[in-house]
Amino acid sequence: MTRRLERTPSPDDPGFTHAQRTFLTETLRLTPLGQADETAMTVLDLCDTAQCARALDALAPRIGAPSRRVAASLLGKRLSFLLTGACLYALSACNRALVVSPDACLIELSHDGTRWVSSLPLSDTHGTPLPDGTERGPARDRVIERLFTEVIAPLWRSFHEASGVPPRMLWENTAVRVYSLYERRLDQLTDPADRARCKADFDRLLTAPAALFGAPFNPIARFHHAPVALCDGQKQRYRKTCCLYFQATHPAEYCQSCPLLKPLSA
Repeated sequence: MTRRLERTPSPDDPGFTHAQRTFLTETLRLTPLGQADETAMTVLDLCDTAQCARALDALAPRIGAPSRRVAASLLGKRLSFLLTGACLYALSACNRALVVSPDACLIELSHDGTRWVSSLPLSDTHGTPLPDGTERGPARDRVIERLFTEVIAPLWRSFHEASGVPPRMLWENTAVRVYSLYERRLDQLTDPADRARCKADFDRLLTAPAALFGAPFNPIARFHHAPVALCDGQKQRYRKTCCLYFQATHPAEYCQSCPLLKPLSA
């Protein structure tokens, strides 16, 4: 893969604000392609079943995964955060399109034995502004389609073929990250226009046809159900599938939304 030079925005396009770029780089781990670490692979390489299997086998002992299947699920969770976070934050909070496609990004597998330290290396970390009015909808769909159909769906097919991990588990890993972005991080925005744009984009993700995701169903809609009211007054949306995180922790730890923790009365 040829690593393209970073694009410099034109003078009449200031790009992301300082606060937005800080959030993208420090919280969502966006980084220029030239700064990718030694673990980085191209999307096409990781979509090759044999190379994917070797990568999962090498990763498993570093993250405490007892099997290739568990490694695939946990890597899927990390990649879901990296791939959807920066792209959809730029789309909804900043009204800008970041190109996340097989020839525009790399996949890092960095883990220090305790936590993930991987980033999302992109060839263009500036993005471009989306058009206004009726033209925004089709432009938004192209951002979504490129992200899910061209990158995430092929990766999940490869993970399934290499490890046997259920596709539904991988797609729920992705959906959970999208919910967290829109229902928690983006819900903190205060500008009315930004909030309206985020709501419209999340609504589109929930109602878009399956073809836009390259999957047999819309994964964002499939796993979006009402949260359960807990006895302490809090609410929790429990997953439908277990991500197997507990199998990689000693003693076993569980995600807050793990279906194994769901109250029997719910």
